[in-house]
Amino acid sequence: MTPKKPKDTVTVMSELVLPNDTNTLGNLMGGRLMHWMDIAAALACMRHCGCPVVTASADNISFEAPVRLGNVLTIEATVSRAFNTSLEVYLKVHGEDIPTQFKYLSNEAYMTFVALDPNGKPRKVPELIPETEEEIKRYEGALRRRQLRLILSGRMKPVEATELKKLFSDEILIK
Repeated sequence: MTPKKPKDTVTVMSELVLPNDTNTLGNLMGGRLMHWMDIAAALACMRHCGCPVVTASADNISFEAPVRLGNVLTIEATVSRAFNTSLEVYLKVHGEDIPTQFKYLSNEAYMTFVALDPNGKPRKVPELIPETEEEIKRYEGALRRRQLRLILSGRMKPVEATELKKLFSDEILIK
């Protein structure tokens, strides 16, 4: 399998926020945003591995600012790390008020997907090779985020989380 770079996976998706997408306050509904984020992230993963993927998890999605009716929502999704059969995707969401030319951060999140073979079973994915300082930072943090996800889902015992232990060692706390 040929390794890929994060820039090979970049997916940018824009949507115009219409009345059917909003709540009674005129703000984009969180569920609609998560639906669009899921699509953008899946496309980034499919660009990386060239096969169907399924959503495994969505990390904490906190909203910095609401996206208003009539604004344009832009989601940028990039694979941040590839493991054996799973991929972590970093998402950044902006809102934009076109008439005033005001662009703002709505939220950021990480999602995890699993690549599938033609029989619907998990399959191996290509390696991801980060290039920029930001890509390397996300790549290195992905293992800690993965271990935390596994602990929270009950699939890993806290004592087995080697990367998380490093965060709480006496050496690091003293520095």
